[in-house]
Amino acid sequence: MSKYTATRLTPMLESHDMSATLTFYTEILNFTCKVKFDDLSWLALTKDDIEIMFCSPNEHRNLPKSIMSGSLYIYTDEVATLWESLKDVCQICYPLEDFEHGMREFAIYDNNGYLLQFGQEINLN
Repeated sequence: MSKYTATRLTPMLESHDMSATLTFYTEILNFTCKVKFDDLSWLALTKDDIEIMFCSPNEHRNLPKSIMSGSLYIYTDEVATLWESLKDVCQICYPLEDFEHGMREFAIYDNNGYLLQFGQEINLN
């Protein structure tokens, strides 16, 4: 195998409703739309050091339903404040909770059904 340098990981997710995805991420989660195609078939969203791309189904990516077997885990220093702002406007997977592994976290679903977890390290002592 050839050696290579990986410089960044950016999730590319499929959305069957790009307009709703743009609204969810910009208006609910305060992401910024960095760039988008005029026909809204592809867009890139950023929030601080995070970037996520979305595309419409196409000949290269054509799943009948938006699926992902895992989740996107977003670290934040303001998890409790974020929970308060999202808990009444998003579909909740699980509420804010402290875990034995040293994280305070919660999880929501985005408009596509993708699982987004938000966590903050906590001191368990």
